[in-house]
Amino acid sequence: MSCGFGAVVLVFLIIDHAIEVEYKTLNADVLSEIALLDEDIREGEAGLVRLRNALTDADADIVEAQGLASRVTEELSRFEALTAAMEESGVTTDADIEAIKAEINRLEQEVKELRESAEADGGRSARDFSGDGQRQYLTGLNLGGSRILILLDASASMLSDQLVNIIRLRNMDEALQLSAEKWVRARSTVDWLMAQLPINSRFQLVVFNTQARFVLPETANIWIDVADSDKLEKLSEGLGRLRPEGGTSLHNAFSQANAFNSRPDNIFLITDGLPTQGTKPPRGPTISGPDRLRLFREAAKLLPKGVPVNIILAPMEGDPLAASEFWRLAQDSGGSFMSPARDWP
Repeated sequence: MSCGFGAVVLVFLIIDHAIEVEYKTLNADVLSEIALLDEDIREGEAGLVRLRNALTDADADIVEAQGLASRVTEELSRFEALTAAMEESGVTTDADIEAIKAEINRLEQEVKELRESAEADGGRSARDFSGDGQRQYLTGLNLGGSRILILLDASASMLSDQLVNIIRLRNMDEALQLSAEKWVRARSTVDWLMAQLPINSRFQLVVFNTQARFVLPETANIWIDVADSDKLEKLSEGLGRLRPEGGTSLHNAFSQANAFNSRPDNIFLITDGLPTQGTKPPRGPTISGPDRLRLFREAAKLLPKGVPVNIILAPMEGDPLAASEFWRLAQDSGGSFMSPARDWP
């Protein structure tokens, strides 16, 4: 009896195990199918996104093409209307072309005559100036005006960009001071300005250190005609004999701008830094940066109101506030500011 029952149990266990194995096998197959379906779904979703993007791009292309077609249609209608108007007025295409050619020929002849006239008159400048290699520069400086005042810093600092070289050159022979690179550049800048001034304007050149003075004393407080080439040459020659020396007083330089019967309407200031004194020498042998800044701002108040001041700032070590202060002066007065390269002009 017990053997029969054991046999039944054994058969039951065998059958149950077979069912479990079959269930696990079927379950693994189903899971594999589900994973494949999930992968297909993900690929389908990605494809759907690509299709939607492509559809959006296609819609945009269609809209753009429709816009272009509308513009082309409008242009075509405009040209058709213009052609109809020309036909109604009796103007033929050939006649219109010939009229345009005649106008072009007339303008070309006028340009030729103007060029010949400019060459005969020496151009708009009273004297020639060319830099190394016949360079031309776009500076942004406003060179116009009826009465143009040029203020040139002739203090000792104009001998060099470096303090140690200024001290050395200041104690050397006058010929070496006159040929100092920085001073030569400053004189060349004045020559360049005089060569660019409008031929029908007047100007004056004032040099300053602790005092302000005219290069040609006989022209003091008198405006010089730019067309007076003899005066221009004398100014250039006189400037070539001046050597930089002493300190810098913008008070005296700016006060000179108010000494003319007819005030200037354009000012050019060629300098390299903030002033070292006001109307009187400083009490000590040195002056601090804040004091130089104070002197500059006090001197700026002496400038004629409403007159643009164009700043040409030469390089100088040990004066970090100069560029920003002079730039602000140019901006506030309606002028321009530039710090030129070493090979300018």
